[in-house]
Amino acid sequence: MSLSWLILVVLAIAAMGYVMGRARALKSAGGDSRALHSLPVYYGTNVAMWAIVPAFAVLLVWLLAQPIFVNSRVLASLSDITVADGSSMGLVMSDVRRVADGLDVAVQQGAMTVDAARTLTTEDTDIRELLGGVGVALGSSVSPDVLRGAQTYRQLTGVGSVVMTALVLIIALGGAAFAYARSDADFRARNVVEKGILVLLVSAASIAVLTTIGILFALLFNTIEFFRLYPAADFFFGTKWAPSFSGRGGASDLGVLPLLWGTFYISFIALLVAVPVGLFSAIYLSEYASPRVRSIAKPLIEILAGIPTIVYGLFALLTVGPILVSMFGKDTLGWMSGGTAVMTAGLVMGIMLIPFVSSLSDDIINAVPQAMRDGSYGLGATQSETIRQVILPAALPGIVGAILLAASRAIGETMIVVLGAGAAARLSLNPFEAMTTITAKIVSQLTGDADFASPEALVAFALGMTLFVLTLGLNIFALYIVRKYREQYD
Repeated sequence: MSLSWLILVVLAIAAMGYVMGRARALKSAGGDSRALHSLPVYYGTNVAMWAIVPAFAVLLVWLLAQPIFVNSRVLASLSDITVADGSSMGLVMSDVRRVADGLDVAVQQGAMTVDAARTLTTEDTDIRELLGGVGVALGSSVSPDVLRGAQTYRQLTGVGSVVMTALVLIIALGGAAFAYARSDADFRARNVVEKGILVLLVSAASIAVLTTIGILFALLFNTIEFFRLYPAADFFFGTKWAPSFSGRGGASDLGVLPLLWGTFYISFIALLVAVPVGLFSAIYLSEYASPRVRSIAKPLIEILAGIPTIVYGLFALLTVGPILVSMFGKDTLGWMSGGTAVMTAGLVMGIMLIPFVSSLSDDIINAVPQAMRDGSYGLGATQSETIRQVILPAALPGIVGAILLAASRAIGETMIVVLGAGAAARLSLNPFEAMTTITAKIVSQLTGDADFASPEALVAFALGMTLFVLTLGLNIFALYIVRKYREQYD
């Protein structure tokens, strides 16, 4: 049974349990809901929860644990020569999974039987040609060990799926039966359901926190491994970025300073565009615009936040870049040699950040008490004087927080930089030259089959940790400013 069908069956069991539990509770009270401890809906919900929550918990744990178990068994069945010949065990397992998926496709399309896929050998059959005939492309020929690993992988995965299906259904039915048997008039169903919902809410919050911790540790461990292979001083204070991958010769220069410079330079230009436009837009919408204009203009501005960044990147590459070349290129001022430059990415990124600054600043300005405006007008100040001398100073902490949040968003941007700024890592003050950022180099270092035993691949995690610390610091600083001064004008 497929995973989607298994989930639907569990939900169907829960729905039936809901109806039956509710009916049993009413029957035990003689049909009078007033004789029940809780409302009838709580009895049905209790049965449904006991059917869904334990079953889905086991399903989730099984889906997380089965790949680890299967991979370990498959790797144990492979010869040491097979693993040593590859770049890493991960690449060998990637080949094994690719062949196993190809065999599944061949069986589904009728190109071979299940028994034939289980007894297939490389001596009798060209596996690459066979799988290519069903639309599965393999980059190289399949070795006997990889084929044997793929067959073991399919067998263990198939057995695991059957056992998982049976176990989940048994737990769902058992949980529903247990809750159904307790559905009588004296059972405190509301208390149980509310405690269960509280546990679910705490679990959801814990998942979010644990995910963040997991990301942090994943970055941290790989960053520590990188610094074991490459000097930390050369990374943090090096002024040259020139990775040399295996087979190209030479040592790698992995200094982060050119990438930091490009990141901050592009972000600075983006903020020069976004902050004035976004702040002036917020002032107009909150203080000058009529309700009708505000109801139209504010959603239109916020649409910019919903445009995918790849679209912004294409806009920078195909529209903004050529316009800047026509204005500052070799035929005019001679400052710009190509469409990819810091200015190109900065301008487009600034457009993307306008709704962040505008929307947050608008909400902050509107939060300034009306009594402060009325008091200013009562003293004879004009509207512009009130905005300059009363409203903006009162909202300034929140506006600064909004700007810092927008800055952290700019630092973490990738696609606009990849398409609009180029890939050159350099230290230069010329905004019309191509540069790159930390995020762009993280993508380039991990593109393709990366060998995670080399510093050229592990440096991506060190870059990610650096970016994580920068954005986290900006976010904490922004929240500190907002919270420190938020109560001052309530």
